[in-house]
Amino acid sequence: MQNNMTRQQLAQRIAEVSLLRGEFTLRSGRKSNYYLDKYRFETQGDVLVALGQLFAQHITPRTQRIAGAELGAVPLAAATSMASGLPCVYLRNQKKEYGTNKQVEGVLNPGDVVMIVEDVLTTGGQVIEAATMLQKMGVEVEKIVAVIDRQEGAEQNIKQAGFNFQALFTTQDLGIVK
Repeated sequence: MQNNMTRQQLAQRIAEVSLLRGEFTLRSGRKSNYYLDKYRFETQGDVLVALGQLFAQHITPRTQRIAGAELGAVPLAAATSMASGLPCVYLRNQKKEYGTNKQVEGVLNPGDVVMIVEDVLTTGGQVIEAATMLQKMGVEVEKIVAVIDRQEGAEQNIKQAGFNFQALFTTQDLGIVK
């Protein structure tokens, strides 16, 4: 499925389907007068195709796998995998206590080079935990790429933790005025 959406059209589409106004408490505990409901844009086929293609543009010749943490980044990792042809892995928030008892689903080996895809970042705390977990497994985290950076500290925190970071969009790109 080819997608002919421009970057600006994609930004408008994401804002159109996911921007909610009101009083919200974010994962970080911060209060906000707007909320970007990732499931509202991640459940739209046209948006997923376009995001997969944009994420794939961030892949380098060194990238071997795409990683996405449950639950929000799983469809993003799958879309990026389909757009790039690279395999993906899914990161659990906690190791499962049954079956294979794994925290990473899919094939991932020490020495592999991964690009982590993420949805909406405020402080970046969860994605830093995921990246650190991968490093402890002997995996190289080449970079972290998010759909949206809320511009509330995530970029600084991720870089301070020693990881490369890029965002496809900022809240400003989506036309959000705080």
